[in-house]
Amino acid sequence: MSDTITLTGIVATTPRHLVTSAGLAITSFRLASGQRRFDRKKNAWVDASTNWYTVSTFRHLAHNVVRSVRKGEHVLVVGRLRIRDWENADRVGTAVEVEADCIGHDLTWCTTTFVRSAPAAAASRQQVEPEDTGLAAGPGAGELAHAEEVAGDFLPTGTAALAALDS
Repeated sequence: MSDTITLTGIVATTPRHLVTSAGLAITSFRLASGQRRFDRKKNAWVDASTNWYTVSTFRHLAHNVVRSVRKGEHVLVVGRLRIRDWENADRVGTAVEVEADCIGHDLTWCTTTFVRSAPAAAASRQQVEPEDTGLAAGPGAGELAHAEEVAGDFLPTGTAALAALDS
């Protein structure tokens, strides 16, 4: 069973991007979701508690997030909530994670420009340069070949399919 959740918050860490040896793109970051409330005694808005989430994205969304989202930006996140207990030799705790289905900038705080991204196979061929993002480079040649095989199973082919993607 999974729960769908919608969050607004501030990206608290630089998004971390990696591509697995199987060609799966993953980007994750921490999200600080703060609450504000009106305090009648102070006659002012005050900050209440902050909830912290680890947001994980996969595949094409992961590529788009690493190119679009930066630390300090206000975003909206919709995804599946995962709460799990963990322990190691020194500590125990609870991890609150969101596997994102979609992420966008919160237009209450900014403006943004829409740029259509390439299909998944083309995105997997593009390298994310470390000097551009401060993150590790994209997959190696062997990983790209595998990613293209996997992506090929899901992407439409032919001229009509490419025209449909452009529309």
